Amino acid sequence: MAWKRKTVGGILALAGYMLSPLSWWNDMFVNVPLALAFAWLISLFYKPAFTPSLVLGYWLTNVLGFILMHKGAQQAFAKEPKNYSKRDLAKDILVSLVYTLLIVVLVKAGVLKPIQGYFDRQSAPG
Repeated sequence: MAWKRKTVGGILALAGYMLSPLSWWNDMFVNVPLALAFAWLISLFYKPAFTPSLVLGYWLTNVLGFILMHKGAQQAFAKEPKNYSKRDLAKDILVSLVYTLLIVVLVKAGVLKPIQGYFDRQSAPG
């Protein structure tokens, strides 16, 4: 059943690539909308949590993307898959933190804001 393992691994790797910051061209179409939806949901209950939940949602999509990509590629290409190491996780977290800074800048610039902020002319960024 090597074909099944390779197919599932390939699908996982592709999903991970789409979520990872390596697909920079897709970031604004996948990660940011997912993070924004997460932040909108959280801010419906507690509006001041918008920025932290946007950052957390974005960060989680990136880390999940790296993990899925890594595990999928291992499953698809390795004869015997190895475990996801602490070093792999640390590298994935570091790259995600760099991208997180970009999201914070977009929030502070007022490009990304709570959904109510797009309809309220009086709202301030953040």
